[in-house]
Amino acid sequence: MIQFLDLHKLNARFETEFQQEFKKFLDSGYYVLGKNVTAFEKSYADYCGTQFCIGVSNGLDALILILEAYKILGKLEEGDEIIVPANTYIASILGITKAGLKPVLVEPDLETFNLDSIKIEAAITPKTKGILVVHLYGQLVEMSNIQGIAKKHNLLVMEDAAQAHGAKNADGKKAGNLSDAAGFSFYPTKNLGALGEAGAVTTNDEKLAEIIAKLRNYGSSSKYVNQYKGVNNRLDEIQAAFLNVKLPHLDADNEIRRNIANRYLSEIKNPLLILPTCKNDESHVFHQFVIRTENRTNLLAYLTENEIGTLIHYEIPPHKQEAYQEWNRLEFPITEKIHHECVSLPINPILKTEEITTIISVLNTYKNQ
Repeated sequence: MIQFLDLHKLNARFETEFQQEFKKFLDSGYYVLGKNVTAFEKSYADYCGTQFCIGVSNGLDALILILEAYKILGKLEEGDEIIVPANTYIASILGITKAGLKPVLVEPDLETFNLDSIKIEAAITPKTKGILVVHLYGQLVEMSNIQGIAKKHNLLVMEDAAQAHGAKNADGKKAGNLSDAAGFSFYPTKNLGALGEAGAVTTNDEKLAEIIAKLRNYGSSSKYVNQYKGVNNRLDEIQAAFLNVKLPHLDADNEIRRNIANRYLSEIKNPLLILPTCKNDESHVFHQFVIRTENRTNLLAYLTENEIGTLIHYEIPPHKQEAYQEWNRLEFPITEKIHHECVSLPINPILKTEEITTIISVLNTYKNQ
């Protein structure tokens, strides 16, 4: 069986260093917001090319904290509208609504799965105050058009960079440094994954960074002095220690993912399967390799029969979820098409060459039944 992702094997590569770091953590007697968090925040800011990184509890909280901090700065207020792709993972939407703001769903581009900048301006109203782009599946959104629209309408631009650690544009700028502020998730399955929940915010805005650092820690300006009505959304010290071990390996892991993707793109030849559209550069880190097919049920059964693990990212779009019943009658044809047809193939740094060859061979012999 070729597993979609074997997290144990993925992390076994770092087991000796994890054990050493855990021993240091245990012996330190300092378990919250210590040296490991500080070191990771500096390393990840340097990696992304931003001035600031604030370690937080997870990716969803990263987005909420960004939006809440902008409310404190007076750049957003309750009820303001934030444009967001309709086909994103629901966390992007939850972040907006949890902050008391209104998500405005916009269709993606069918080829790249990313927000279609051409459709953004039609969705802008006097209440629109920001655009939350999502680098879905690890591919950077074309930011130049987005930034142009934002400048024209005086909008904030934020990144949901949960799936795009290390993705780099043609100018060498990385995800997390392409907007006013970015939220990252380090959920274990991510390209840079912790061994539990973890996240971060990156930004070049010093005041925003200062407020988020306080908000994540009960709104504290100093011990037992609370400047804001904050929350407990701190990055765990032990998770920061594990992330410090894995960060130096991120670029090499991303390169392995790109090499696997290049094999899929060049060797999968089956008219029943639609491969993703992407540039041959470092703007995609292939957190997922997502293909489309009209008869997904048939393909999934075939792959299961041939012992190849798959996942669907994602089966139900946000506007059809029970959590957002008020949107259930809305129609987003492109989004719904993607959600009905998408299938994620195995792609990770521990996938063996012979397993990749098997996946390609099995897909090339797939037929509609």
